Amino acid sequence: MPWRAAPRAALTSPLTLIIAAVTALLACFLGTAAVLQASAAGGAAVTYQNGIACPDNYGPVFSKGNVPTEAVPQIVDSVRRHASTHGFTAPVASRYTPVLFGTEFNGDPNYKVTLAYRDQAGLDQLTLTEGSRNSGLLLGTVVAGAEKIGVGAKPSIKGTPVPPVTGLYRDLPDPAPRWWCSQQRNAVVDRLANDPLDSVMFATDGKTFDDTVRSLGIPTMKTLYVSFYETPPKTVSEAEDLLERSKAIIADVKADLTARSLGDAVVGSLPFERSVAISKQAEANVLVSILPLAAISVLVGCAGIGTVALQWHQRRHAQLRLLSARGSSPRALGMLAVAELGLPIVAGGVAGAVLARLLLGVYGPPGEPDGGATVFGSLVAAAILLISLTLLAGVIAVRTHREFELGRIRSKGRKGLKLLVIFPWELITAGVALLGWNRLVDYGSASRVGNPLPQVDPLALTYPVFVVLTVGLLAARLAWLALHASHRARLWSRPALQLAIRRLASARAPVTGVLVIGTLAIGTLATGIGIARGQEEALHTKSAIFVGAETRVDTESVVGTGKVPLPAQISDSSTVVGELTGTGSVVLVVDPQTFRRGAALGPLAGDDVDRLLGLLSSPGTGVPAIRIGSDAGQKPKLPSGLGDARTIGELPMWPIIGTKAGYVISRTSLSTAQLGSVPKWSLLSGSPVSLLTESLTAAGITQPNRITRESALDALPFFVVSWTFSFMALLGAVLGVVAVLSLLVAVEVRRRQNALAGALVLRMGMRPRALLASHLMELGALSGLAVVIGVVCGVSVAGLSVPRFDPATFLAPRSALPNPTPFALTVLAIGVLVVALAGWIAMRSVRTARTAELIRA
Repeated sequence: MPWRAAPRAALTSPLTLIIAAVTALLACFLGTAAVLQASAAGGAAVTYQNGIACPDNYGPVFSKGNVPTEAVPQIVDSVRRHASTHGFTAPVASRYTPVLFGTEFNGDPNYKVTLAYRDQAGLDQLTLTEGSRNSGLLLGTVVAGAEKIGVGAKPSIKGTPVPPVTGLYRDLPDPAPRWWCSQQRNAVVDRLANDPLDSVMFATDGKTFDDTVRSLGIPTMKTLYVSFYETPPKTVSEAEDLLERSKAIIADVKADLTARSLGDAVVGSLPFERSVAISKQAEANVLVSILPLAAISVLVGCAGIGTVALQWHQRRHAQLRLLSARGSSPRALGMLAVAELGLPIVAGGVAGAVLARLLLGVYGPPGEPDGGATVFGSLVAAAILLISLTLLAGVIAVRTHREFELGRIRSKGRKGLKLLVIFPWELITAGVALLGWNRLVDYGSASRVGNPLPQVDPLALTYPVFVVLTVGLLAARLAWLALHASHRARLWSRPALQLAIRRLASARAPVTGVLVIGTLAIGTLATGIGIARGQEEALHTKSAIFVGAETRVDTESVVGTGKVPLPAQISDSSTVVGELTGTGSVVLVVDPQTFRRGAALGPLAGDDVDRLLGLLSSPGTGVPAIRIGSDAGQKPKLPSGLGDARTIGELPMWPIIGTKAGYVISRTSLSTAQLGSVPKWSLLSGSPVSLLTESLTAAGITQPNRITRESALDALPFFVVSWTFSFMALLGAVLGVVAVLSLLVAVEVRRRQNALAGALVLRMGMRPRALLASHLMELGALSGLAVVIGVVCGVSVAGLSVPRFDPATFLAPRSALPNPTPFALTVLAIGVLVVALAGWIAMRSVRTARTAELIRA
């Protein structure tokens, strides 16, 4: 029975078997990858939110000010009892008293302290510089060092003795370490807003704290803060589970305290709830955005299966006619195709789904997918396989029914195929591309402060693909017409070129198919990579211009005027700038000699900036200045009586100023009195903020404000756009593999024809080198045309699209296309290797050909 022998019969045509398996592999790979890509985007968003949230804010927080002292133990006990019920770790309770005046050290009663206790703080999270963690109080080193207070000091508060100082801890810096993030307002002393002698004294244990509070008769705690240090969630489902458990414990604690008449003593909150919502939105945005691309990829895979079915029908035509004549129904003949090609299709589909999961870290966002996404992706792959097998059986059944039962001749099928070829598909794709462009024009209009993620318009996101597809179809149609008229070419004076043209003309259908797929692959890949990298570079550039450096720290005027030098640890990587406003222009006072050390110039880095900085000290009337912005009516008058600016050059933007109207002047152009009138001085540095804070604090220099490039902007909107278009790049890469395989398969399919023709022309006197050149001309023309059209079209579309997908249009500069040269050179190199491989395959068939046998066959 043919059905039983069908799996073994598939081995007689390994090429068809491989094509079927690879087609199913790629279709299932892309279908599964779309699901995993969206889920991994959600996981990456959760991970990003973990990084910007305090580590004890993933779960519930119970906090309130002015909590009655006697209620604190009951609140903490209630939270602790319900924590284990809902799967939480032990809670960390933080208690702070109001500022206690009249604290006495060494006979001086003019100190002010806040008594505090935080679970685990005294043992693990405070750096002890002197003494021990024995029962008592820990005093900060700032006050202890300034006032010569040592270990063993016995303080009192308003005459009431308190436990002795058993250790000195290093005061928590501003900003606080990550473990103390949520306690910044209570555990860190702001030396600018408070008395320099204020201090936070931590009790080493809870009993010491409670006994001290009781002896002092403190009626209320200034702040009670109970939280949990839970393992950060990695996926959206984990974050949702943590959120649901948090809601449950808040409800239980609320009911418990209400029963004790303490319902209003503390408030439960969910700081991470907004982060979970944003992560879910990021996942949904990416999924909705890539669904059209995933649908296109699945349709392409189905078209490939349909082509495989037609090829199998042509190869098995005699057998199918015989079986039909013996009474086999079209459905049975369709199942014969499934029996023969079903196993390689299923194997390819399973391999594609497995590869999509294994390679997720290569092509997808840097996040973990949900377990449910893996299952759903497997179901999608199974559905694609079912559709593929059904399509395979359906195409064969319909074809055999029409040809063998209805008696329709195959020429009608050829007429239908000719109609499909003639139909102007490029007009339809151009219409869809135009519709996408109309949506894309307004795509960035909603990018404003307060929108955590960019808007979603799937139709706008398909614009680049349909533009590339339109250009590819148009190029294929022109190539088809050119090859149709190529019989008029008379270039026998150059036989290698003439033979290449004739080979292309004899295989118009495969040639135009490879051209369309290759152009679409390269153009889609160029667009996806260009837009994704464009947004990543935009984030880097915008943060550089906005902050002005890796780290910016506002500092004192004594630093700006040069009265106090910078600490040696940071002087080689830092520069000082002053900022003035008041005349409609922002004026930045810089040191031309050190500006490039610490400033981040972003797209401005170059010789032009160095030249202009050097001209800031040039002599002449007025203050030499670099004019920033494009305001033609910008006034030359500088604020604070600095005089008029003398423009020595213009630039579109500048760090800190951005694209606003402004001037950049040199501090050497100003007198000491003028430097003293500058209201704001900042330190721009390439050093980490922790090193800057530590160095400036040690030198006695205050820093009221700090900002870094990492924390200046919300990077998630940029990442979401990048993750979305990385799937487009993946689609382009997969289509590129299809294009390469199509080219190699086309060469292999014509193996006998090429071998016979090549052997004959060699016997007629053509040199092997000329024959190889002929094959390279043929393959090189096809590949080169696809590369040139794909790169030019993809880069052009990406260049138009990148600014439209900018999620932060309110910040300069607008997103721009990164340098496409490396991509173009890489594609060119791959194209050369593919052409060389295909040419070697063609020549190998000629060298191994047995001419007599080929002629007899």
